[in-house]
Amino acid sequence: MCGIVGIVSNGAVNQSIYDALTILQHRGQDAAGIMTCEGSQLYLRKSNGLVRDVFHTRHMLRLRGKMGIGHVRYPTAGCESSAEAQPFYVNSPYGLTLAHNGNLVNAESLKKNLFREDLRHINTDSDSEVLLNVFAHELQRRGKLRINADDVFAAVSGVHQRCKGAYAAVAMITGFGVVAFRDPHGVRPLVYGRRKNSEGYDYMAASESVALDSLGFELIDDVRPGEAVFLGYDGSIVTRQCADQPSYSPCIFEHVYLARPDSIIDNVSVYKARLRMGEALAEKIERERPQHDIDVVIPIPDTSRTAALQLANTLGIKYREGFIKNRYIGRTFIMPGQQQRKKSVRQKLNAIELEFRDKNVMLVDDSIVRGTTSQQIIQMARDAGARNVYFASAAPPVRYPNVYGIDMPTKDELIAHGRTVEQIAEEIGADWLVFQALDDLVEAVRKGNPDISEFDCSVFTGEYVTGGVDAEYLDHIEQLRSDAAKQDRRLADHEVIELHNNA
Repeated sequence: MCGIVGIVSNGAVNQSIYDALTILQHRGQDAAGIMTCEGSQLYLRKSNGLVRDVFHTRHMLRLRGKMGIGHVRYPTAGCESSAEAQPFYVNSPYGLTLAHNGNLVNAESLKKNLFREDLRHINTDSDSEVLLNVFAHELQRRGKLRINADDVFAAVSGVHQRCKGAYAAVAMITGFGVVAFRDPHGVRPLVYGRRKNSEGYDYMAASESVALDSLGFELIDDVRPGEAVFLGYDGSIVTRQCADQPSYSPCIFEHVYLARPDSIIDNVSVYKARLRMGEALAEKIERERPQHDIDVVIPIPDTSRTAALQLANTLGIKYREGFIKNRYIGRTFIMPGQQQRKKSVRQKLNAIELEFRDKNVMLVDDSIVRGTTSQQIIQMARDAGARNVYFASAAPPVRYPNVYGIDMPTKDELIAHGRTVEQIAEEIGADWLVFQALDDLVEAVRKGNPDISEFDCSVFTGEYVTGGVDAEYLDHIEQLRSDAAKQDRRLADHEVIELHNNA
């Protein structure tokens, strides 16, 4: 999960890209970067940290030009060094930069082919650099000094033929324009829109529509699976389907957790989808426990609020805010280690005792991943005086790792993997636990757009829509993503820094 943005305007774009990245900050808090273009000159600033910490006035003044792309990152299978902050750049052909959200499942084989056949060197562990070099090679094959939109679309078609996995990307061609493209399954979201200016329109592509709304852009459409949208430096816009057999299969977890509720992605209102999740979950509670004794429904902020409110309304039970959130703590399931996660939950939330004392409380969360957060929150509710603590998840049990750009843990670190609902309830300390049914979740989202043929529900089912995901690949991902592996990389990075400082 990352956030990307690309803008072509008749004025300076640095501030607009900065503002868009702050709006997309929920999609990545690890690193940020902006690349702008003025004529034939490129200007770059990127580093680890939040948007507000990476860009200071002196950096913004140097980011000149009427065209640019930006990125906010959190790390997935790669390391967490600043060298992997995006956008990435290659000088040939034309000077290309790219920012990417997603994950290529055939990145290792592509890296070998790029070296052996395309004579291109990859300098980082990031699959985004691989994607950029594949695009660069496909564009270079056109063999032209001056290219047009047809050449760009042909290069994107070549990317679709070679790359497997999830990729929503914005790529800037120096002095020519920005192309936004999406993999043939449309796993990760990407939208585009326009804003009136004195001479015509500014154009923008971004991960979520909320970035367009906040900057005064009108949403035109989603970039469809396999489609590319070219935003010309001259103010033109051209779209084309570049995949032979596209299939609408977006990631359903975007609606569960990742996206902001005020976004519209794949023509589905995230807010309305979450309302329907809450209603379906309430109906399941009524079926399974018609004689329930729930006194109050309390959400675990922030993502679950919408579903929790509708659940309470459907059940006719009081809805209360029982936890106050410290907004300066990051998302806990992407914290770098188990001890850090345990520490951060108590720093992140504080219980309002009067909402718990002597009550049967139904806590509602968007999902349960590792279970660490859920376990501690349930204990906080008991410490605040709750008589019984029930727990509802707006999503089904997360039993399998995500391979499409979400840094979920390995299967053995997922609390639902290999456990029944009753065993999960015992592990997290809930008196009763209810999960959303998968069919109800799919219906809650699909109701907003019946044209979606299927969803990527791999974290719930273990079925990966793009293909190319086998046991060997999952083992490879597990070796990279486990807490132990990440800790080893952090120690290695620390040793390199120490050696550099002592040299």
